[in-house]
Amino acid sequence: MSSSSITLGQHGPRMASVGYGAMSLTNFYGPCDEDQAHNVLTACVDLGIDHIDTSNVYGAGTSESRIGAFLAKQGSHAKDMFKIATKGGITTHPETGARCFNNALEHLEGELDKSLARLGVDCVELFYVHRREQERDIEDVTEGLASLIKKGKTKHIGFSEIAPDSLRRASKIHHIAAVQSEYSLSTRAPELGLVQACAELGTTLVAFSPVGRTFLTDTPMSYETGQSLAFTQKNPRFMQPQFAANIASTDKFRQYAADHGMAAATLAIAWLLHQGKHVLPIPGTRSVEHLAQAAAAMSVTLSADMLAEIEAILPVGWAAGDRYSTAQWIGPERFC
Repeated sequence: MSSSSITLGQHGPRMASVGYGAMSLTNFYGPCDEDQAHNVLTACVDLGIDHIDTSNVYGAGTSESRIGAFLAKQGSHAKDMFKIATKGGITTHPETGARCFNNALEHLEGELDKSLARLGVDCVELFYVHRREQERDIEDVTEGLASLIKKGKTKHIGFSEIAPDSLRRASKIHHIAAVQSEYSLSTRAPELGLVQACAELGTTLVAFSPVGRTFLTDTPMSYETGQSLAFTQKNPRFMQPQFAANIASTDKFRQYAADHGMAAATLAIAWLLHQGKHVLPIPGTRSVEHLAQAAAAMSVTLSADMLAEIEAILPVGWAAGDRYSTAQWIGPERFC
């Protein structure tokens, strides 16, 4: 059964059980200006969505800056409006300009300081290592993150795209409030250890791309649009013939959702909420209408029969193509 609220980690605040992924406040999935970004953030407030997930690299700081500008307009109401998570650790090599990862405390703290300035806050609710630097022991990285809590720059710490074993190692040093990973009806890999490890350790599993990068919505991205965007252009699931196969498979899911009187995105996120009380989906969108569809999942209860029927329509492994290309897989930890 789904719930309308969730606790962040073992000791964090109660938050709405659906958050918002603020990568969409940049041009990653298509053009988004500041007015549009602020309209979406206003809708978050109206819908009771209070967890906003961003990063220093989303639009090279644009996402954080737009959130900060929105908060600045709210005056005294801004302080308790959102529980913000941001990330650091992805950077570029100073000589080659190639994308790389730096988990050194000096780098992470410096990037967090810049994020705090863009957001216009003194402290964030949650600070993640965005990608793990394999050459650096995760125990040492965790100790560094814990020092940022002591300095009052973040209340909780987390990691993005790490394996269950890495989570267990880090958790021996300090409680990890959240691990972020792609998780949806189209990406089920977290069920092979990460969902279980998070439940065991009291860690919130923050599920990004919960509607399968639009495949699990009523208006999936067209092939032409996908080919116009840098990420999807080279993503195996958005290349032919995989793209056509994925549309055909999810057509049945869209019809099932319509037969039950709800948007496909609502049903997809409701399914995630039924996978564990510690699972927090963070859909991203530039559309207020689509955000409302996501929020509606908080009031949906799926019967055992419906869950079984959804599994029959989209069984484990249905998606055609890997979730990342070879280049996109650099950084996330594979564990199965």
